[in-house]
Amino acid sequence: MFKAEQFATQSLQNARILRILAAAFNAVDPSIAVKKYLDERPLPTNQRTFALGLGKAAIKMTQALADSTSLTGTLVITKHAAPLKLQPATVILGNHPIPGRESVKAGQAALKFVSQLTEDDLLICLISGGGSALMALPVIPLEELQTLTQALLASGANIHEINTIRRHLDLLKGGGLAQQANGAQIVSLILSDVVGDSIQAIASGPTAPDESTLEDVISILKKYSIENNFKEKFRETAKSNDKVFHNVQNHIIASNSIALKAGQMQAKAEGFATKIINAELQGEARDAGKQMALLLKEALQKQTRPFCLLAGGETTVTLTGNGTGGRNQEVALGAVNELSGMENVLLISIATDGEDGPTDAAGAVATNATLQRAKALQLNVEDYLAQHNAYSFFNQLEDLIKTGVSGTNVNDLIAIFAL
Repeated sequence: MFKAEQFATQSLQNARILRILAAAFNAVDPSIAVKKYLDERPLPTNQRTFALGLGKAAIKMTQALADSTSLTGTLVITKHAAPLKLQPATVILGNHPIPGRESVKAGQAALKFVSQLTEDDLLICLISGGGSALMALPVIPLEELQTLTQALLASGANIHEINTIRRHLDLLKGGGLAQQANGAQIVSLILSDVVGDSIQAIASGPTAPDESTLEDVISILKKYSIENNFKEKFRETAKSNDKVFHNVQNHIIASNSIALKAGQMQAKAEGFATKIINAELQGEARDAGKQMALLLKEALQKQTRPFCLLAGGETTVTLTGNGTGGRNQEVALGAVNELSGMENVLLISIATDGEDGPTDAAGAVATNATLQRAKALQLNVEDYLAQHNAYSFFNQLEDLIKTGVSGTNVNDLIAIFAL
């Protein structure tokens, strides 16, 4: 569980706001989500029950299952090692956000794991964000997959588009894992990390039907001008009419909307007039930051302080520079100029997994004073935006939020406050 002080920065010291952020994070704790589901919906009774954990929250989710269920065998594929108190169990650390050799080893292990199942067995899949990269069994050489993934991440493509490509290049994605399970009964408990909670997009849908087509793949590649030299190698994915899904149940047990509602409830308890203004925020990160700041400016004309506006989703960054940062840090940087003309306001953008892009920061804080503080240090906002170097900018201002790894991922949260 997160403590409020873990979110503090140089500019973010307000105890009420810190408690709001902690409440949002704790509402999607993987262990609590799994236990709540099991209390409300007991699992089917089978002779043998297996568990496959996949994603950033796999350790916590699997442990919560094991605490209440007798397991015949367990495989966990995740990003960070953590204690797992059950046997027999195998834990594999894959690569993220670009799939690597360890991801392929994880994919091979997953295929072997489900191949032992029979129609009489039950497989519990515990799926969370990051699974697309952490487990890979590509139909093209790994080096080609890495190059394509890097190009997609740098192009500004959203997660739905990226995962559409991934599903058509991997034997375990797009329902592929379910197809390899020999007719076993499958129950997937899922933490959503995608806008709109599309099950086929979360970890690229290893146990979900995929209605996207090869034509969709080609369209996405053309949209972002990404060269495609292996069109004939793309595989078609499992569709909803595939009989394999007769024995599959997919349940979302935690999501961005749950985190937002928890934040809203805590904000009201702290005395803030509160509204969720967008639960599916997408688009360029810097534009989203500016947009949120402008919405705050409008709200200042209509609402009485203190108030809080909340948003959730997942923005993108089209890379052109060689700086360091993540989309949440860039959201905050994109808001700096607009916030400058206001009084006693803050914008906080934060990744629920505690890791924003390739950095050790979860996000950043921008206030009405950020621009003046930056100028005093001779930091030019436009220069840092041009290089996508938000980490360095906020690091010098001591306004990076460093919560540590959360062990889960349900997209990003943006909170703007007028005090």
